[in-house]
Amino acid sequence: MKTRKAWTVYIVLRLAFFAVPFAALMLIGWPWWLAAVTATLAAVSLSVIFLAKPRETAAESIHDWRERSRTADDIAEDDAIEASGAAAATDLVRENAAGDPGASGEAIATGDPIAATTDAYDRIVVGGGAMGLAAAWQLAKRGRRVLLLEQFQPGHTEGASHGATRNLNNAYSEAHYLDLFEEAFGLYRELEEASGEQLLTLCGLVTHGVPEQVRAAHASLAARGAEVELIDASEASARWPGMRFDGPVLIGRDAGRVHAATTLSVLASEAAKHGAELRWGHRVTGIEVLGDDRVAVEARTPEGEAVRFEAAGAVVAAGAWSNDLLRTLPGFDSLPPLRVTEEHPAHFAVRPSVDAAALTAWPSFNHVLPPETHGEHTANVYGMLTPGEGVKVGYHLVGREVDPDARPHHVPGEAQAALKQYVAEWFPGLDPESAEWVSCTYTTTPSQRFVLDRVGPITVGAGFSGQGFKFVPAVGRVLADASTGGPLPAPEWRLAAHQS
Repeated sequence: MKTRKAWTVYIVLRLAFFAVPFAALMLIGWPWWLAAVTATLAAVSLSVIFLAKPRETAAESIHDWRERSRTADDIAEDDAIEASGAAAATDLVRENAAGDPGASGEAIATGDPIAATTDAYDRIVVGGGAMGLAAAWQLAKRGRRVLLLEQFQPGHTEGASHGATRNLNNAYSEAHYLDLFEEAFGLYRELEEASGEQLLTLCGLVTHGVPEQVRAAHASLAARGAEVELIDASEASARWPGMRFDGPVLIGRDAGRVHAATTLSVLASEAAKHGAELRWGHRVTGIEVLGDDRVAVEARTPEGEAVRFEAAGAVVAAGAWSNDLLRTLPGFDSLPPLRVTEEHPAHFAVRPSVDAAALTAWPSFNHVLPPETHGEHTANVYGMLTPGEGVKVGYHLVGREVDPDARPHHVPGEAQAALKQYVAEWFPGLDPESAEWVSCTYTTTPSQRFVLDRVGPITVGAGFSGQGFKFVPAVGRVLADASTGGPLPAPEWRLAAHQS
């Protein structure tokens, strides 16, 4: 009844505004057509002046009548269509602005890109390597609306997460590393159960070299109840004749190797399964803090289009690109130097003298060399069997500093010679001339400790220093907690710790 009354009043008044002038003009002898035109103009003018409120009331009443049977789902669908239309309009403005700088208004005047904006996300994760995917998985699993932006396509070789295997290395004496390792181990098992994929192979880990460090790691692991053993070098050589050993040898049986490539695939799949949106080929070009609980992230699509997203917070796990994205943000003046180097481990073929059973039982390994033996191309050594590729051997942190956007992907001749010489001396079961070289980046802090912290709406995970992959799922949990107001990371990882 309310709808009918509103429209009846409005129509009667509109008719009256025409009929009264028309009748008066006809009575005084005007021609009918001139009287009609004049009355029409008068009716329009009077309606604009006097009927704005009745017209608005009538429109609202008819809208309410039409909406009477709509559900919440209908309304949400219409809102989505309206948002799409707004994005299309923004695209049109961008296209017009390309030919007419004045069409873009202030954004062009200040040099900023025209960008589509959406605030449909709770968290934006910058970086789709191992740490970023783990953070996206943890956030999405908690019901957060997550957008992940990664500049490369899945499986790329430009960062630090590619390759089939990594050391599952628990040979640490520091509690903050061992706490993170134990949590990561349990989360790897959780991911295995959820995905049906094998992510860990517990082939064991042998650590030998500087006695003080080896014994300190043994003591810390034994105190936690880890399955460890300390033997001498001759006994270790008898167990693994394809290897030579130095000093006391720590055997850790709760260790081995991580199936790194499979882990990346599982993390991406699990994150998407829980609702995360993963956008590959989207290079983040800037991050802007809009407030304590608001952040904007700008990126370029694979087609070169500038886009902009907003969320309540962002997790930055951008590896070698972290410096450029974080350094100028408020509160990140205390970010430690992040040195990016290109490292070159290699896979070596196993000699025919090593039988298949011995190869299957080949443990992962660490060789802690005395500091006085470290040089430009020599340092501590790590490695593991990579089924189908050989045994991976590499010096830790000896690469040249590089721009991650201009990596040479070249192994210096001196580095090749140094690693081959090491393999010839310490691995009688490997062919030193069979090297298949690998290129990857390290992003390293001066202390080689990670950076895990939150400043305002920005949570950071950086500087994993060539030793982060075994901790991946636990780091994802730490970043998700910090980003959503949960417990902050352990003090050893936070920005303040890197200033001491």
